[in-house]
Amino acid sequence: MTLSVTADEATRAAGRQPASAVLRSAEAANSAAADCWTALLAGCDSVSRHALLARLRELSEATSIYAGRDWWFGEGARHRRRVARTQARIEEAVADRDGADFAEAFVGYDQAVATAVVCVPKTVGSRTT
Repeated sequence: MTLSVTADEATRAAGRQPASAVLRSAEAANSAAADCWTALLAGCDSVSRHALLARLRELSEATSIYAGRDWWFGEGARHRRRVARTQARIEEAVADRDGADFAEAFVGYDQAVATAVVCVPKTVGSRTT
């Protein structure tokens, strides 16, 4: 008999949110970012500019839940700080209506979140449990 455990099942067993939840938040943030980018280019004060900030907070929260509290505030603290720093930079660019800074900041945020997710220990029974 073979026991097959998916990555999401192992993550749930470790008491963390599955990666698929982070992916759904990332997709929502990317969609909101595209709308925001369009609004910035058009010089509009669109609802989409404000919706992005909520989606980024949701993605940052999903990432922290996926990572697990112990790792996020312990070994992963540098990743947590980088995500927060780059998120703040996006918020500033949106407030300033600076499209170039927005694009650069969003790339940094995307990379910070991806790096954090990849660096989270994936095994059940790791130090994140």
